Amino acid sequence: MRVGIAKESELGEARVALVPDTVARLVKAGFEILVETGAGSGANFPDAAYRAVGATVIDDPYHLYQSIDILLKVAPPNEEEIDRLKSGTILIGFLDPLNDPYRVKKLADRQITAFSMELIPRSSRAQSMDALSSQANLAGYKAVLLAAVHLPKMFPMMTTAAGTIAPAKVLVLGAGVAGLQACATARRLGAVVEAFDIRPQVKEEVQSVGAKFIEMAIEEDTVGDNGYAKQVSSNTQERIWQTLAEPIKKADVVITTARVPGKQAPRLVTEEMIASMKPGSVIVDLAADQGGNCAYTSAGRNVIQNGVTIVGATNLPATVATNASQMYAKNLQTLLNLLVTKEGSLNLDFGDDILDSACCTHAGEIRNQRVKDSLVVSV
Repeated sequence: MRVGIAKESELGEARVALVPDTVARLVKAGFEILVETGAGSGANFPDAAYRAVGATVIDDPYHLYQSIDILLKVAPPNEEEIDRLKSGTILIGFLDPLNDPYRVKKLADRQITAFSMELIPRSSRAQSMDALSSQANLAGYKAVLLAAVHLPKMFPMMTTAAGTIAPAKVLVLGAGVAGLQACATARRLGAVVEAFDIRPQVKEEVQSVGAKFIEMAIEEDTVGDNGYAKQVSSNTQERIWQTLAEPIKKADVVITTARVPGKQAPRLVTEEMIASMKPGSVIVDLAADQGGNCAYTSAGRNVIQNGVTIVGATNLPATVATNASQMYAKNLQTLLNLLVTKEGSLNLDFGDDILDSACCTHAGEIRNQRVKDSLVVSV
């Protein structure tokens, strides 16, 4: 089975789909690995490191795409990359299928079998393939470091001859993987941390990383597909704003992580809340690429409003590309071991819940109903 590793073309994407250590294990398992020249350079993995573990490095991307059975990517392919793929190729990567169903349709039209890492189910069996979680973990960590850089005060309490400096107050909105890592990182830096989530069952997880959970009684169901939070009614949203108004006013740092797959991010921090915050406070919005959880958020930019710095963070895992690539490569390796038998033949068993959930296109058809629904809505 010939597996190709593409050099990422998206601006700012420094990650690579497989790292040399993972390539070595796959080569030992019988895979033939082809790597596009420079594919790992952004994550500090030179071509020589891939050659040393048995991979073939190829200069011409068209030749690479035409020579492989499976293509591994990080970011979604652009139109040129899709056009390079030969019919019947298997594509695996982050495909953003719910936000860009037309890309999925083009893959189907090209007879590509596409697996989207965003659609890996959240189950114990699929945990080692859950790339959303592995990358969100890094985003939560880096969000706190960004906040510390922009905040004009220290995170930890410090007692000196000149007096005592109070610790920073950090509020994390959304207690998924990114939010929990943000809580843990902020605590390690010495901050006092609170967290809020519309799913009351995450309270113990928040407390386990040293943060205080802000409780609010919610009568409606708040858990959507795969355990993620889902959109709530306007009445519940109003009550959320009322609950968060005072904690946001007191916070030095607010980190927002709430995302709803395929939809605009929920608004958690309003203009009025920002106006109530202390000058010098910082908001890091991890949902900036989905429209933002915060008023005034601009994806990829820092905005100062009423003395509050709003960081429109995008693709933070790519800023720690070495570790992000290592984790993503492990996710892909586990999925490949499920998809390809020990004898080297494809195992397209759609009776397997992981393969069935993650497969967007096969045999010229869009297989995922949510993607079909997104395509209809976008017409």
